[in-house]
Order: sequence, then C-alpha cells, then structure tokens
Amino acid sequence: MGWADLLAFGRPDVIALHKTWIAFFITFYVWFNMAPLASTIMKETGLTLDQLKILAICNVALTVPMRVVVGMLCDRIGPRKTFCIVMWAMSIPCMMFAFASTFTEMLISRLILSAVGTGFVVGIAMTSLWFKPRDAGFAQGVEAGLGNWGSSLAAITMPILALTVLGSWRWAIASSGVVMFLYGAYYWFAITDGPAGTARPIARKAQAIEVSTWGDLVQAILWTIPIWGVLSLLVRMVTKKGYITADLSYILYAVIAIMVLYQIFGLLKVNIPILKKGVPEDDRYRFTQVGTLNASYVVTFGAELAVISMLPMFFQKTFEMTPVMAGLFGSMFAVLNFFSRALGGYISDRMPTRKQAHLIYLAGVTGGFVLMGLISAEWPLIMAVMVVFICAMFVTGGCGTTFALIPFVKRRITGNVAGYAGAYGNVGAVVYTSAYVTLTDSQFFLMIGATAALTFVYCLFFMKEPEGAFAKEYKLSSVDREMMAGGH
Repeated sequence: MGWADLLAFGRPDVIALHKTWIAFFITFYVWFNMAPLASTIMKETGLTLDQLKILAICNVALTVPMRVVVGMLCDRIGPRKTFCIVMWAMSIPCMMFAFASTFTEMLISRLILSAVGTGFVVGIAMTSLWFKPRDAGFAQGVEAGLGNWGSSLAAITMPILALTVLGSWRWAIASSGVVMFLYGAYYWFAITDGPAGTARPIARKAQAIEVSTWGDLVQAILWTIPIWGVLSLLVRMVTKKGYITADLSYILYAVIAIMVLYQIFGLLKVNIPILKKGVPEDDRYRFTQVGTLNASYVVTFGAELAVISMLPMFFQKTFEMTPVMAGLFGSMFAVLNFFSRALGGYISDRMPTRKQAHLIYLAGVTGGFVLMGLISAEWPLIMAVMVVFICAMFVTGGCGTTFALIPFVKRRITGNVAGYAGAYGNVGAVVYTSAYVTLTDSQFFLMIGATAALTFVYCLFFMKEPEGAFAKEYKLSSVDREMMAGGH
C-alpha cells in the first residue's frame, strides 16, 4: 500500500482508514479547542493567567492513565464501540466547559475532558484490524498523522468560529462537542471491527494487560507505576507555582498513590490465575517488547511534544527574529507529522526487518538532537533550520516505526499495547518539560539525545523482530482462536 492507494475509495479498508482518522482528528480538535481562545476566555470570564495555566495542566492530566484504560476497553469490547463511547462521553464535559459559570466548573470539566486524548489509541486498534501485516506501518502512520492535525486545525479555526462565525467562544467550543457527538453516532453505524465476516480475538479481561511469565508480571508492574506516578510531577509543578495549597497537594498525592496500587492489584488479579494455569507456548510474548515500544515513544512523540512547546522561543532568542518568523520555523515538528510519520510506517513496511527500520530512526533521533544541542547564534540560520528539519523528520518518523510494531506484539492485546506506548509518549513529554525548567536549551537537546541513545541500545538488545511482520495474515495463537470462537 502506498500514497496513491489513499484515493482508492472503492476499497473497504481505505474507507475505514478515512472514517477512523476523521474520528481521531475530531477528538484532538476538541482536546485542543481551548488554547486558541485563551485570551478571549480570560477577557470575558475574568480568569487570571494562573487560573488559565491550571486549566491547561488539567487539559492533559488524565490523558496518560486513561490511554491505558481505553486500550484495555478496545481489546474487550472492540474499537468501534470504544470510539463511540469516548466521543459521546467526552462531548458532555466539552459542553460543560463551554457554558461553565465558575472556575471550579471549568476546572472539573476540563480535567474530565482530558480523557478525550485517548482517541489516538482507539484509532490505532481499529486500523490494525483493517489492514494486513505488510501494510500495517503505513496505515498506522497515515491514521495517526492525519489525526494529530486536529490540534493544528483547532488553533487556526477556533478563533474564526468564535470571533467571526458564531460570535462567542462558548458556542465555538460547544459546537465542536456537538460535532464530536454526532460523528460518534455516525461511526457506530458506518464501520465494523475489521472487514465483514472476520472475527477479532478478544482479551480475557479489561482490567489489566495479560503477561506470559512471572518475570513479565514484575516488568508490567514497573512499567505501570509511572503512568499514574507521572501525575505527581504535575501536582508538584502547580504546588510550586502556588496554584494549589500544600494541603491539597498531599490529598492529590494520596489519590495518585491509591490509583497506582489499584493498577498493581488489577495486574495481579488478572495474571496470577493465568500464570498458575500456565500459558501455552504459542501464546507467549515478552513484555520487553512492550517496554522497548514505551521507551521509543518517550524519545519520539514525548520529545516532539516537549520541543514543540519551546522551539519557537529558541529560534527567537538564538537568532533574534520576530515571533512570527520564530513560530514559522518552530512549527516544523508539528507540520511534518503527517508526511514523515506515514513515511516512517511506509519504510517499516518495506525494510528487510521492522526492527532494523526502527533502529535507523532511533539513531537519527539521537544524532538529530545532538546536532540541535550544538546550534548557536554563530550558525548560519539556514544550517540551523536544516538540522531541525532533519531531526523532526527522524523524530516524527520514529513515531511511525514505533506503531508499525505494535500490532505484532500479541494480537488480542493490541489496544493494551497501544495504550501503554501512547501513555508513555505523554509521560516523556511531562518529564522532558519538567527537566527543561532547570536546563539551558543546549543541555535540553543533548539530554533528549542521550535518552534516545539509551533507547537505541535498549531496543538493539531487547527488541525482538516480530513473527509474520510482512505476512498476508496476522499470527494467531491457540488462545486467540479460542477467544474468537467464544471460548472466553
């Protein structure tokens, strides 16, 4: 499958791809519908800048853990139902925020609405059901790349809707929620979980990811803790800035600790009976596969999010240019997302091995950030722009090679794996952004380069080339077939 096939509207799988990236696009549009209207909201509601910053933090707070939860739900009830539930459920806090009369109402609604960022995981799970292994990378890259543009289009169109078309920021935000709700209704009837006549393997439980060995259970626990634990960095940040009191922060830390313990309990509850019974040889997988993908998404998508937030200011300070020009150069990571992410998936589909393609991209991420760390005011601007462009190509393309591997870890838990990796992209963004406060720009880029180098080594030794990565059909285990037949 290639670029021209995206226009083959007679193919059911291509139509499913377009329907799915549009759903993902809409969820991201809603997720980022507040930032472009920040100044208008402050002016009309009397919010302070600090209050607006709290809302911005709430807007990403639950995205990390909820990606794992929604991934589990995908594997249990299917991505079609899950996507519709996400769109319907998240339209409610979107409307609540639009017509909120107090800051507390805004805060609660925006916190709940942060879960709409889980649309990414559902789209990946749906795409994996529609496309054969040999086309999985390109299809995943196109779906994720186009869907991510929802945030960019929101930045462009929300002010137009609010100030010109609808004349109100409230109606502009509310309208995006209405569109999402209606598309959820359409999606329910417009698509199936894979081609007609096919069955999908169903996960045993929706409470936690399945593992194959006792050692993997320990790894799963260790990789699960940061997904909730990273929220403590956000609490620390808002407490340090004086946005919340110390007493409230202690309560939030306690809630985070309880959620971590609950997730660990879920892993034990689901997996101890499975491990005691014994996992058939053909149904086993190594949790290090999930770990390598988690780490890879930290240094690709996590780095992308962190760099996007500071790159315009970097250009403005380093080369003394206007904010408009700095914003133009600083937008390269976001602008390249669709093309280079799809290209990464396309290359993964055509290299001798998917692991080899992934390692090449990780090496490029490492070298790209090392070079960015060397950029100074003495550099010619064109050379600096070229370095950033090349780095952005590897970073965003590395997202594509990462998710090209996800459908091959274990067929019936693809949603779980996508949820873990997707969550770790946001974990990386939070960690990198928190570290940036204490570093110079050069140190920041070199730090990301160092973590990318460590991830390269980790993947080199622990990533396994998936079986059937270029086959006509996905490899199914005996348990997969049993679950498909209704034996669960």
